[in-house]
This record gives sequence, C-alpha cells and structure tokens, in this order.
Amino acid sequence: MVSRLCARRVMPGVGRRRIFARSNRENRSERAAGSKGNLVNSERNKKTEAMGGEAVINARFANVALDELDHAAWNEALPAHLTRLWSGEATTPTRHAEARVLWSKKSLSVRFVCRQTEPLIVHPAPQTKEKTIGLWERDVCEIFIAPNADEPEKYFEFEAAPTGEWIDLALRITQTERETDWQYQSGMTVAARVDEGFVTIALRVPWVAFGVNCSAPQIGTCWRANLFRCVGTGSERYIAWQPTRTAQPNFHVPEAFGWLCFSD
Repeated sequence: MVSRLCARRVMPGVGRRRIFARSNRENRSERAAGSKGNLVNSERNKKTEAMGGEAVINARFANVALDELDHAAWNEALPAHLTRLWSGEATTPTRHAEARVLWSKKSLSVRFVCRQTEPLIVHPAPQTKEKTIGLWERDVCEIFIAPNADEPEKYFEFEAAPTGEWIDLALRITQTERETDWQYQSGMTVAARVDEGFVTIALRVPWVAFGVNCSAPQIGTCWRANLFRCVGTGSERYIAWQPTRTAQPNFHVPEAFGWLCFSD
C-alpha cells in the first residue's frame, strides 16, 4: 500500500492577483468556438509558464462547477501547453493541447482543451461508476501530482477520457520498482465534451485524496506535477507538458515533474 502524506512547500513569487469570475452562458456552438479561440490565443502566454527558470503551472482560486467547462474563471488561469512528445520532440499541431488549473477550499480542478481532428479511440461501451484499468491505452488526459515536493517519487495519477471514464492511482517509485495502489479511491469526478475539432475534459479531486490530514493549500504553496495526453496509436501518441526523455515512452519519471503553484 502506498502511503499518503500531505506536505507543502511555499515558494516566493507566486502571483496574488484576485480573480473576479462570471458565468458564461453562451450556447453550445459559441462555447466550442470560444474554446478553440482560447487554445490558439493562449500561445502568447507561453513565456509566463516559467518562474525562476523552472516550469510552473499557476493554479488560480475560483469556485466553479465542474461541468461549467467555459466559465470565465478558466481563462484567468494561465495555460500549460502540451506540444511535445515524451521524448522532447515536437508533436503535430493537430494533437496540441492545453491545461488550466483552478482550486477552491474543497478541491483541485484541471481542464484540458485538446485539438482532435482524427477519430477518437475510446471504449465502445464506457462505464463511469468505477475506475477503468488500462484507460491509458485509449485517448486520455492525465495529471500526475506529488504534494510533497521533497518526495516527488510519491505521487498520484489522475486520468480522464472523452467518454467520462476515469482512473486514480497512488504510486511510489523505488530504486527497483514502481509500486501502485490499485485500490486507491480519491473521490475524483469528471466532465467531458466533444466538439468538432476539439475535446474538452475536466477532472476534479478533493483535497482529502492527498492524505487524511490534507486541506486546501496556502497561497504560495507549490507541489510537483506533470501533465500528459495520449491520443491515437503508436509511440507518437504520448504527449507531455514536461517531456520525460526516456528511451521508450514512459510518463513515470518524477524528476521531470514541473511545479504546481497555488495563487489567489
């Protein structure tokens, strides 16, 4: 059984600009167009992803329902871009994706907006009541999170598919093996939408998932994390925010994790 411990590191320099969120009630086609525009326009923000020379995801504080995939608060969170293969090589632009992170007193939320011009690879009869083992063999978005920045080898894996399927795992990397707690239950929830040319997937994880004594982190706290997308077939399906640069596709490389920092 992989032990769960909630630990935090506070780093200086994390932004403190207040968010004032409003609801976006546009119709479905307008929402889809907005998501496309956000993905394209966010290219200009890439330079803001590094703090002190290190890759950083800035999580913004906001209370948003998980199925509000186009809430204005999402646009207040800076995007993390998934544009490279696990190896570090550039992937085709038609497979580019971005992720934005929000947090509240109750939970952590991640929204992926993915370009999707090829047929989806999903389960023909998906179920969402229980975790789906082997979900990573189909199209999926993932976040790995290590709450204790001093022990990134102890981390959690959360995956969500365009079908709403999900899986949550607790892991630990040792010198000889990778230990996986297959019975881990985070209480995560998922919302997803498929539009022409794009897929939007959001997942939410309550703080208790990171340990029995876990509560919402303080502003300025930073955890370790990485973001991934699997799409299509073959070795070029493995896309990463921070490439792991292994000889063969492998996302389980804690030393490649960037930072997930909580701002207001």
